Amino acid sequence: MAAQSDPPFRRIADEIARRIAEGALAPGERVPSTRQIAREWGVALATATKALTTLRLEGLVEARPRVGTVVAVGERTAEEHRTSSKRRSPSVVLPDHELSRERIVRAAVDLADGEGLSAVSMRSVAARLGVAAMSPYRYVNSKDDLVLLMADAAFGEETYPVEPPQGWRARLELGARTLWRIHRRHPWLAQIGSLTRPLMLPALMAHAEWALAAIDGHGLDPETMLDLHVLLYSYIHGIAVHLEREAQAEAATGLSEDQWMDRQAPAFAAITAATRYPVFTRTASNCKDGYDLDLDTLFEFGLKPLLDGIALIIQAA
Repeated sequence: MAAQSDPPFRRIADEIARRIAEGALAPGERVPSTRQIAREWGVALATATKALTTLRLEGLVEARPRVGTVVAVGERTAEEHRTSSKRRSPSVVLPDHELSRERIVRAAVDLADGEGLSAVSMRSVAARLGVAAMSPYRYVNSKDDLVLLMADAAFGEETYPVEPPQGWRARLELGARTLWRIHRRHPWLAQIGSLTRPLMLPALMAHAEWALAAIDGHGLDPETMLDLHVLLYSYIHGIAVHLEREAQAEAATGLSEDQWMDRQAPAFAAITAATRYPVFTRTASNCKDGYDLDLDTLFEFGLKPLLDGIALIIQAA
């Protein structure tokens, strides 16, 4: 049991460890998020982040993209953790000389993948790394700069073959699926930047170069080429934005997508019972197993007609 003299993050970490030890939280099961910890214990998000970081460094939990922080599967038990934690200093701070910009960016990306972009701050990243709160500022000027570095690192995780596939369509398909894969891996990416204020990132520009090169030499004027590139990117971005929004909604409500839909059943029944929406009612009723919206399926479904439209523009050029 944590002593009252222990700092708040230590007491929170030990309480979650106790739940793991007693089986209330099983291996692979999500532990409370930073937002949930902040609400339950009445602490700041930075304190909540430090508690999860402590558990992660001690091997009890792990961050999984698009899932959150879950109980780790390992040989060391939570009971062993609770016993040994009593003999440790309440806060383990790593030497600042072990820091680097790359390490800070990677920690921030991992935090955003597991907890969402809103969980990222200079203080929370410092807590995750186990360093003093001000240490990251020696390498990164601000959170805004950190987010740009995170995005550049994420977009740079995928590269293209030296020899591109034959045909503009195959090349655009590869580019679109590559960008979708990156957004799938890092859902928070769609929350930053906008079409009207694009991110000036070298790694993102590499994806733009790939797409523009695919349609270059087909008689299109420069404005049309840029319009088609922006259209394709906005299609990917527009679907990807819902990856993080769903994660945020689940964290805020505690309901999975299916659970939320189940609660909408009475409202849906009332709408379909009305006579004002006959086409919607008929269409929804005729779905054999109901309409299951899957973003991956929707992305692939929409990519074909989008490329079909680009083909018509190229043919008319």
